[in-house]
Amino acid sequence: MAFQGKNKRTQQQFPSPEELYLSGTLPRTTAAVDALWVHQGDVIRAYAERHLETADLALELPTGTGKTIPGLLLAEWVRRRSEGPVIYATPTKQLARQVLAAARREGVPSHLLIGGHKSWDLVEESAVAGAEAIGITTYSAIFNSSPKLPEPRLIVLDDAHAGEQFVGAEYGVTIHRHRDGEAYEAVLGALAPFLSGLLLQRLRGEPDPGAHHQVRLLLPAINPKVLSKLDAVLAALPEPYKFQFAMIRTGLASCCVYLSYGGIQIRPMMPPTFDNRIFSRAGQRIYLSATLGSGGDLERAFGRAQIDRMPLPTKTPPRSGRRLFVFPDLTAGGDALGLARRIVGVTNKALVLSQETLAKTKALASVLAADSVQVMGRDDVEQGLDVFAQAPTGVLGLANRYDGLDLPGEACRIVVLGGKPDAVGLQEKFLSQRAEANAALAERLRTRIVQGAGRCTRGPNDYAVVVVLGSDITRYFSRPENRAALEPELQAEVEFGWQNSRGANPDEVIENIEMFLEHEDSWREDGEPLVAEFRQDAVKVESPGADALGDSAGPEVDACHLAFQGEWVAASEQLQEAARRVGAGGESTRGYRGLLLYLSGVWLHLGAEDEIQRARARELVRQAAAASDVRGIWLKEMPELPGTEEVPLTSMDVVSVNAIATRLRGRLRPNRVADDLQKMREALAQDDSTIYEGGLTALGSFLGAEASKPKGQGRCDSAWVWGTAIWMTIEAKSEQHSDGLLPLHDIRQANTQLDQLAADRSMDHPPAGSPAIIVSNRLAIDPQHAPAANANVYLASTETIEQIAGDISTVWSDLLTSATGIQADQTLRQYVRSTMTEHGCLPSQVINRLTQNRIRPGD
Repeated sequence: MAFQGKNKRTQQQFPSPEELYLSGTLPRTTAAVDALWVHQGDVIRAYAERHLETADLALELPTGTGKTIPGLLLAEWVRRRSEGPVIYATPTKQLARQVLAAARREGVPSHLLIGGHKSWDLVEESAVAGAEAIGITTYSAIFNSSPKLPEPRLIVLDDAHAGEQFVGAEYGVTIHRHRDGEAYEAVLGALAPFLSGLLLQRLRGEPDPGAHHQVRLLLPAINPKVLSKLDAVLAALPEPYKFQFAMIRTGLASCCVYLSYGGIQIRPMMPPTFDNRIFSRAGQRIYLSATLGSGGDLERAFGRAQIDRMPLPTKTPPRSGRRLFVFPDLTAGGDALGLARRIVGVTNKALVLSQETLAKTKALASVLAADSVQVMGRDDVEQGLDVFAQAPTGVLGLANRYDGLDLPGEACRIVVLGGKPDAVGLQEKFLSQRAEANAALAERLRTRIVQGAGRCTRGPNDYAVVVVLGSDITRYFSRPENRAALEPELQAEVEFGWQNSRGANPDEVIENIEMFLEHEDSWREDGEPLVAEFRQDAVKVESPGADALGDSAGPEVDACHLAFQGEWVAASEQLQEAARRVGAGGESTRGYRGLLLYLSGVWLHLGAEDEIQRARARELVRQAAAASDVRGIWLKEMPELPGTEEVPLTSMDVVSVNAIATRLRGRLRPNRVADDLQKMREALAQDDSTIYEGGLTALGSFLGAEASKPKGQGRCDSAWVWGTAIWMTIEAKSEQHSDGLLPLHDIRQANTQLDQLAADRSMDHPPAGSPAIIVSNRLAIDPQHAPAANANVYLASTETIEQIAGDISTVWSDLLTSATGIQADQTLRQYVRSTMTEHGCLPSQVINRLTQNRIRPGD
């Protein structure tokens, strides 16, 4: 005989969500958690008291402090109030299965709705639609061209801080060249009118240093014929592209195209989620997030103009275990990868996270694993982490999975962060590397790193080693402003790890790790008190520009939605307002402001009904160039709006173009020039300082500078002089490898070199804005030494120099073939200008490429 009881729908009184848990109403199993943590109860209580009607609410529950149970309790409470279907969404199927297991342990009625909707159990699907159980699903089941879920009263979005990766990416077509060269070529052909013949040739040929690393922004709507051709090409592509295209086809004119040698991404700036009935018609959306930054990243990721934030009610966040950070690139010996392999070998059990491809990430895991240790990848854990967690040994490599991996206790004690996760997708790569809009990505990047570091510390008693591997992510942690934006507890752990890695003997590092992993008296007496000392001095400081970016998010979202619907003028007005607000961030948001101004100008041009509006559109584009200054080198690549006067070159660029045009008018021997270019590139591939310095001076000469190696002790290795417009000194440390930190001596040496050059040229001072560059593969600076650098001293890698050399070689190859026959001087200068602009070789562009990493923090 079946048990029967009251019909829940007839009950008039409901306990609070917390009472629901405490009263024993839920049929919890013996495997359920013993009790709610205090902060979990505080969050649940605050929601019930103040946020029942808040349309979009973000709840802060830091990494390792338990988001799932509060989310399930709130979902179950709303369901029991008979207010309609409830959906609980996670980024991946694996996470959805984990949530289902947690729900059943806690006695929360729930069913799994993942995969194709035709595979869903009809009884379970009906129970969710009838609010008899919670539907647990993935983001992709909501954000697709034809979602089959019921329209919910509530959607709970777990790991919402990963929203851009799992929502924004759904609204677009992404083509990887190595996976589908035919699709890449078809779309590239449609975009050909935006590209020079030489660039098109480079994109279709073998990769070279100048073409394969760049991401270009194209706006097809500027050219209606291109837009029409692109629409036809995308519509003809097979699965899965046709489903991706269906998400954006109605708003294709508002989409940006991000083009690189390795792939093409076509997507709106922000996801048009207003057009998704499941998401937009929900009575409430709750975003469970590990961090509630103030920079508006949640709003941009989910396409919502306003998301209210409810931070932890407690002033001190709960501790989620102890992490020992290790920086192999800072240790003595110069073998960071070898030390990382030794660290993994202490337990022969590690999680490796990277933003690289699946194959490259698994390859890194293979390098770090001992010969007899099993290496696992994404396919091995698709059904859950148990196969790895329960294995005595193993190294698991996962690409772009910084969230949703629970490896507590003895499951895993070592996590490796392989590189800085700042370019997950071509849009992010463009924003960070071309548009100088890093401020807009700072919150996202920080969250990924924090999330990745916390994968093996899921509770207050957990402890794990975090191996920070790679010069780029080591350099990230070397910046004081990046550390200061972390929570104080994490700041202390990072500082402790930094101090105990810098210059340390690898054997001592291994001994410290072994002591930490034993986690006995030695660690508690010798290690823990030192971390506590660092904790006392740590204060969290939001990243520069965060408030301005948060203030601008609302109008940005509104603008993107209007543009997707073709409401160009209104969209432009909203984006102009966003640019005004983001301008309050000053220098830190300057690049992002330039991008917003440019888009607002293009959108106004598309909707202009008279010459007044068209003139205003051109003015906005000019303002974008002024806002970006030399940072906006991507703007030089964009086609001009009809009626726009050619933007005059900067004085430094005029000097360069005239010098190269004059050289082309001289008695050139093309074969000799080609040989010199080849010798230059060979020299810049060497470690030997004398050879390398000669390559630098040759490079400066080909860039239209008066280039030389100044004589005298303490002088720079190469000086590039563009008249009185701007100078550059270069101190080459080509013999330095990526291990360790840039020496203080090198910084002090670079500080004086521009003044020495001025004295040599009998001038009082160098031209304003002239930079001093240190070229080294030691791209991390000790935070204690960074303030010693002058504000105009920058650090660049030998790879960047090689890329510039590759680009100028291409420029000169083209000029020798096509420009020497041009008779008119003005026509020749124009050709030189356009060719150098196309390949990022004007002095203003080169300076931008070499000044991405200023040594001195802050000002």
